[in-house]
Amino acid sequence: MDMAILMAIGLLTGATTVLFGFGGGFVAVPVVVWADAALGTAALPVATATSALVMVVSAAFATAVTPRPVLLALRGSGALLPLLAAGACAGAYASRFAPAALARWAFVAYVALTALDLLLRPGFLRTAGRPRTEPARGLPATAGAPIGAVAAFLGVGGSVMTVPAMRRAGHPMKVATALANPLTLAVALPAAAVSLAGSPPPAAPATGPGAGLVGLVDPYAAGALLLGALPVIAVLRRRPPRIPDRVHACAYLGLLAAVALAMALSAP
Repeated sequence: MDMAILMAIGLLTGATTVLFGFGGGFVAVPVVVWADAALGTAALPVATATSALVMVVSAAFATAVTPRPVLLALRGSGALLPLLAAGACAGAYASRFAPAALARWAFVAYVALTALDLLLRPGFLRTAGRPRTEPARGLPATAGAPIGAVAAFLGVGGSVMTVPAMRRAGHPMKVATALANPLTLAVALPAAAVSLAGSPPPAAPATGPGAGLVGLVDPYAAGALLLGALPVIAVLRRRPPRIPDRVHACAYLGLLAAVALAMALSAP
């Protein structure tokens, strides 16, 4: 039953990867916390690590099937990517020593505050008054290290920061969410490497959910999520749905709020 549920959630993970650039992070963390509840306080570090591995695969696949003209919007971001990766290494390492309660409520608080910011501040749901003739900007390289560190520490992949930033820089939602995948990959790859090199928590059971950990990663949960996600990514990239830009932005905001609520309710 757990396998079937995880694969079903994987379908949602694939859809959010394409439609919102999440790469699986926001959806995977609360789900793996639930699936590995037998680990107790170690469930969140395992969920964060497993989320990083899911994001590596899903974001890489989504990037590979993204039209090249869209990816060209990242030209000039050469310094941004290594800084994202460096920040992610630091954030993933720090997450191994953070108290579970701190990490959990930091996740909830960050996502909730981001949702409020998107709702109340102009530039995401409402245009910020930029002339339509002004070209869209890229992300500053200096943002790379803090984005990578926070994203890897919380296991969210970075899209919660990159999508709003690119949206406010003038990109439509379909471009901002597509560009979030290669940026998520830059965050998730080093974070996953750090997690795989870690030691399984002492609370890991010999059998059942949470067993067979590789470092801090639950390969069973990651595999089930990816089995559901990858076919959806392939289909939606080949035949993307036509969503009005404002509706797309509202859906992104709604999903942030739903994930923050799910994570809060999963707290012991």
